[in-house]
Amino acid sequence: MNGRTLVIGDIHGAYKALKQVMERAGVSPKDRLVFLGDYVDGWSESPAVINTLIELRDTNKCIFIKGNHDALFLDWLQTHKKNEAWLFHGGQATVDAYDKLDKAMLRIHLNFLESLENYHIDGQNRLFVHAGFTNAHGVANEYFPKMAYWDRSLWEMVLAMDKNLTEDNMFYPQRLRHYSEIYIGHTPTIRIGETIPVNIDKVWNIDTGAAYKSPLTILDVDTKEYWQSDNVNELYPNEKGRN
Repeated sequence: MNGRTLVIGDIHGAYKALKQVMERAGVSPKDRLVFLGDYVDGWSESPAVINTLIELRDTNKCIFIKGNHDALFLDWLQTHKKNEAWLFHGGQATVDAYDKLDKAMLRIHLNFLESLENYHIDGQNRLFVHAGFTNAHGVANEYFPKMAYWDRSLWEMVLAMDKNLTEDNMFYPQRLRHYSEIYIGHTPTIRIGETIPVNIDKVWNIDTGAAYKSPLTILDVDTKEYWQSDNVNELYPNEKGRN
């Protein structure tokens, strides 16, 4: 019996939420797991999140996408250059947590972060990417690969689209024509007042605001059934999460 393909939104150091939502979704070794990035920054347990992801590689088929916060943390690990904006937007919690990690484990986590993919396209032509892409010819043709984990224009475009626009219309966005579906995180759905996954045309946004005061989400890409953790701030009552 084939397992499910499950996509997981931005975790931001919320290990308790990750553990809880995986239990609620009944994740088993049969399931294929696609993580959309932003594993760190915000809540205090980024090392535990990364440990869990590394362990899952031994039990499940996993795809790990790079998020912008993962890229920022990796840059800090490699250069130790101070980035005040990153520290303010969740990075300080990650730096504090990693101060307690021994060098051997730190190297393992560094190797994991270096292995992250900018995007993944599966056998059904579904695109999984942290943020988006800008090239009209598709993500593989992106002139600036970092846009895969920084771009917001893809999401902003579908938000502004005429909901009655069909693919046979000449004004239908060229970017959307290349894929059967697109799964993203990066821009929390709470910005439009939602704490559940939001679908507009081919795009599914799975970042339901776990970095703030909302739940972490897992979605079955075939059935569109989804599971959520408790609001993450309730799991970390003595912390503030991301700014």
